[in-house]
Amino acid sequence: MEDITNFTIDPACLGEPPLAMDVIKDLDVFGICLYSMLTFMACITLLLYLEQCVYVYKKLPYPKKTTIIWISGAAPVIATMACLGMWIPRAVMFTDMTSNSYFAVVVYKVIVLMIEELGGTHAFLNRFSSKPFKISTGPCCCCCLCLPWVPMSRRMLFILKLGALQYAILKTALSILSVVLWTNGNFDLADLSITCATIWINPFIGVLLVFSLWPVGVIFMNTKNYLRSVKLIPKYAFYQIILVLSQLQTAIINILALNGSIACSPPFSSQARGSMLSQQIMIMEMFLIGLFTRNLYRRTYEEISNEAPEEKGNMQTALPEHDV
Repeated sequence: MEDITNFTIDPACLGEPPLAMDVIKDLDVFGICLYSMLTFMACITLLLYLEQCVYVYKKLPYPKKTTIIWISGAAPVIATMACLGMWIPRAVMFTDMTSNSYFAVVVYKVIVLMIEELGGTHAFLNRFSSKPFKISTGPCCCCCLCLPWVPMSRRMLFILKLGALQYAILKTALSILSVVLWTNGNFDLADLSITCATIWINPFIGVLLVFSLWPVGVIFMNTKNYLRSVKLIPKYAFYQIILVLSQLQTAIINILALNGSIACSPPFSSQARGSMLSQQIMIMEMFLIGLFTRNLYRRTYEEISNEAPEEKGNMQTALPEHDV
């Protein structure tokens, strides 16, 4: 005799994400407190950033100030878009596209900032022209230690900048294409079949991201000793943290939702609930990162020395001592 288990699935677990009004009506006391606190955190992050923009615009010269405004805006923009996606679940496709496209530009702006901190392209080439640069850096070539050191030149610098710029352009274009295909039913994160555009577009974007991070890593590894006075290392570290949280963390949560590891909770399906959790976590993380990056970027800058600290120390020890 066979045991037959009868069960029913809530239609909300199979449907689209709920409307904003349905989310509001379903909130209990804890939900109201949680949504209010997260919205407050997103607003504070955005307001502090706007105040920082005013300070940077008044205190720093062009074009450095525009670059700093772009880079320091990564956390506030992501937090704001996550807040909108939390309140309006059906708009997550658009909010994610906006935040990811913005961060794609930030990847390029990081390499521009390092060059501008050294005085701009002309000063950068005067300082490093013909000097060997280590190119065996992550994420592409960190294991290829046998790669030769390449002398810096105008052409080499152009290739590195182009490698970071291609992601900003192609990521934005592919994000717009994804939204267009999504409205036509050809792009669905839950559909991983060979005929769906998702299985082709997302891996290609991942490859573009890897190739864009490599030139940024090359410039950073070869110039970080010259830029310690402007706190380049913590700035680069927070840029990497935002990258991991906005790309890898979101992808992991989405995969868990697609596998059913995140339970359905009406009116949210498993996938919609995973997206909601991702937005809420992102707001808290970007709030903390925004506070730390504010201290790094809201400041004036001194002139960068022509020599790295290690070179200064070696020159001082090499100088002969004079008798008093």
